[in-house]
Amino acid sequence: MRVGILGGGLVGLVVADRCRNHECEILELDKVGGGHCRSLVEGGYTFDLGGPHIIFSHNKEILEMMFKLLGDNLGMRRRESRIWFDRRYVKYPFENGLYDLKPQDRFECLYHYLNNDYPPPTNFKEWIYHVFGKGIAEKYMIPYNEKIWNVPADQMAMDWVEGRVPRPPIEDVIKAAVGVETEGYTHQLNFGYPKTGGIEMVPRCFSKNYDNVTTDFRVEKVWRDGKHWHVSNGRVTKTYDKVVTTIPIQDMMDAIPDAPEAIRRGVHELRYNSLIIAMIGAATRTPTAYTSVYVPEPSIVFHRLSFPLCFTDDGAPPGHMAVTAEITTNPGDGVHELSDEEVIRRVIDGLESMEILRRNEVRFQRIHRTKHAYVVRTFDYKEKLTRALDYLNGLGIISVGRNSEFEYINMDEAIRRGLAIASALDKESHQS
Repeated sequence: MRVGILGGGLVGLVVADRCRNHECEILELDKVGGGHCRSLVEGGYTFDLGGPHIIFSHNKEILEMMFKLLGDNLGMRRRESRIWFDRRYVKYPFENGLYDLKPQDRFECLYHYLNNDYPPPTNFKEWIYHVFGKGIAEKYMIPYNEKIWNVPADQMAMDWVEGRVPRPPIEDVIKAAVGVETEGYTHQLNFGYPKTGGIEMVPRCFSKNYDNVTTDFRVEKVWRDGKHWHVSNGRVTKTYDKVVTTIPIQDMMDAIPDAPEAIRRGVHELRYNSLIIAMIGAATRTPTAYTSVYVPEPSIVFHRLSFPLCFTDDGAPPGHMAVTAEITTNPGDGVHELSDEEVIRRVIDGLESMEILRRNEVRFQRIHRTKHAYVVRTFDYKEKLTRALDYLNGLGIISVGRNSEFEYINMDEAIRRGLAIASALDKESHQS
């Protein structure tokens, strides 16, 4: 069976590499594959173009697979993350760093956490109040989440929250408030990362034995003719027995000429965020020891910083530091349409205000933009998404991956789902 895989990101590469009983071909929009897991290695700096990715997982089998694939190129690091709040660095997550706050802020956070009588929630904002109380909610959780999701928290559903935003144990919050050291998100505390090449080395592990990839191929039309599927970019048409899509569900639906207009309109009403990555290299003798810094402050354009030297010794040249700044945007939000030069200027303004570097120390600067970066779970997403996925499934098209399934999944889950699809395709070949 000949299988066409639309999109050469991590999940597409996993399917192609592990689908051993079929002839697979990847059709990739960009000049190289990797999707969100691409990296830039230039001038002695290493940056991840989709934002910082670290290797951790509750799924021990997938974690061991990633470690084994990287082999001698795997390095292990310990997370040291902070939150920039009230011009001070507070331990991350916020509820584990209460002792770093001013006494009044510390009191308000602990008091409202312990005396929290908010009713059962109906949206994400109410969930934050219900779980964390007024102090933590208003000082950090709501400002930060509204900044990263770029939408009011009360417009977001909450069905995605469990497992992604852990509920802090009450004893940890009390310990943190009185100065007893505690750790949150312990499954991320120690993480893996490639020694060289950036996070792109993970998808490369799946592509090193696989070379049937057609790049610069924009999927414009997908249609079925009898038992065969045809995929065209307007110039070339490819023919397959089976189609697996990992591309954004909006692009997939636009490519199907006979797709019902109501379903097509519905997927375009699904909300997602774009991502701007600003990569800064600077000559400085005082690189930060923090892995990442979360920035709820609304006057600063970015919501999170990461520091490649805390991921790998190849993160920056000797005597230099590297900083990755992440900015989520949407058309019309006042940032999305800014020029690269203006984005860089605002990022450096923020870094100077946080006393991380000085403008005259900057030696490297680059911008990378990703259109489909984060899915946003507004209230109406489930019905529209279910109708679209059911329609594609009814046609016999397999959807897998973050943008195709419109689900916020990490690398480990993308790999697991890719393996599952490959296994199902191989099983199908045995039954036919």
